[in-house]
Amino acid sequence: MSPISNLGYMCIAASDLDAWEHFASAILGGICHRTADGGLLIRLDELEYRLQIFRSDDDDLAVAGWAVDSVRELEDFVTSLRVKGLAVHECSAQERDARMVECLYWCVDPDGLRHEFFTGARHATMARAFASRLLVGGGFETGRLGVGHYLQNARNPADTVAFYEQMLDLKVSDYIKEKDYLPGVDVEGTFIRARTGRHHSVAVTAMPTPKRVHHIMVQFKSLEDVGLCLDRCVDAGIPIEHSLGHHPNDRMTSFYARTPSGFSIECGWGAIVVDDRDWEIKTYSELSSWGHRMGAQSGL
Repeated sequence: MSPISNLGYMCIAASDLDAWEHFASAILGGICHRTADGGLLIRLDELEYRLQIFRSDDDDLAVAGWAVDSVRELEDFVTSLRVKGLAVHECSAQERDARMVECLYWCVDPDGLRHEFFTGARHATMARAFASRLLVGGGFETGRLGVGHYLQNARNPADTVAFYEQMLDLKVSDYIKEKDYLPGVDVEGTFIRARTGRHHSVAVTAMPTPKRVHHIMVQFKSLEDVGLCLDRCVDAGIPIEHSLGHHPNDRMTSFYARTPSGFSIECGWGAIVVDDRDWEIKTYSELSSWGHRMGAQSGL
């Protein structure tokens, strides 16, 4: 299997960093910090950041940052990618400093999304231990499972899935194929995991949207924090794109809210962790087993 341990961070190109700072701190329960160049770092755990926001009119996911456990594994992985014919570039010292990692390489996928491969993510000091003023149930589910996931809106899903499977050596967890998800629109999704077993760190589909991603996901350690976050969204007038619901494949209970950049964020709890020893790939016929109704402003 791929030496990629997890999806370690995501970088978002955003036009309104002030709105993102408020959203991340007052709605999600993250801890925010501005960088010297005006960027925004969002902490979800003991690392210096899990989400990095920089100013751009793109308002989209810009970088997927993949964690590898050691320098040796990272260098061997980069060599294997180049043998396969993928153009992989080593980042400069300035880029490494901006990402707060020890070693860093990057490439681009068929959709133009930048992928970074790193080791040695920087931890915050003990004096700055993560402590959200909003979360009541133990924080975010990160650690060895990584930051969460993103749903990529691919121009050609077959090419994008092949990039993840054949180039990055990630594994397919399962598939969902739903007829008439939207009037006259069938949706097919492929759900892909890294080594440490989060059910999926990336999913690939083709949605009728101009964004590179349909959504990103963060997972809470308690269902109570999902409900409280939903209340904060509704109270703040943040559009609820999909009401509270449940996915049949990763078994997550979640809702989807609109971010300041226009794509959605899934806020969830309870997703399974895959054990490769007995995992069986399945194809599901619905994206949600209940709920996740579109445009339900109450969230229920």
